[in-house]
Amino acid sequence: MKAVGRESFAIVLEEFREEQARELVRMWRESFELGVGVRDPHPIEEQERYLLDVLVPTTAIRIATLEGKLAGFVAAKPLSVAQLYVKRGLHRRGIGTRLLEWAKEQSAGSLWLYTFARNSVAQRFYEKHGFRIVARGHEPNWKLDDVRYEWVRKGT
Repeated sequence: MKAVGRESFAIVLEEFREEQARELVRMWRESFELGVGVRDPHPIEEQERYLLDVLVPTTAIRIATLEGKLAGFVAAKPLSVAQLYVKRGLHRRGIGTRLLEWAKEQSAGSLWLYTFARNSVAQRFYEKHGFRIVARGHEPNWKLDDVRYEWVRKGT
């Protein structure tokens, strides 16, 4: 675990544990709905199965806690970020930055990710952290335009 001091609180990263699935999915859905502006129609059990059956076996997942409570999470591979969400009401406290730093640290020197074009807050966040738009497209399941970002470690 690694803590990052920020005035009166510390962000702690830890490995995901299966018993955190329900709370993580609820936080993820709420953050997604806020950022994208659409209601997630999937049953929560379906999203939990996706987390446990797809993300857990294929990505490294880190949970961010703040004062012992779930504050965000990232699911990443050496070349990509599959998911990164911060709990509603906890933005601009360094949580997303710490999660993204962790993904960069464990990366192969570059990362790609997608975000929805309508999520301007996420776009500003990624661009602030060195990601650049490399493609624009359309995500057919959500029927929303998306943006592909890439980051390359300096000197790589």
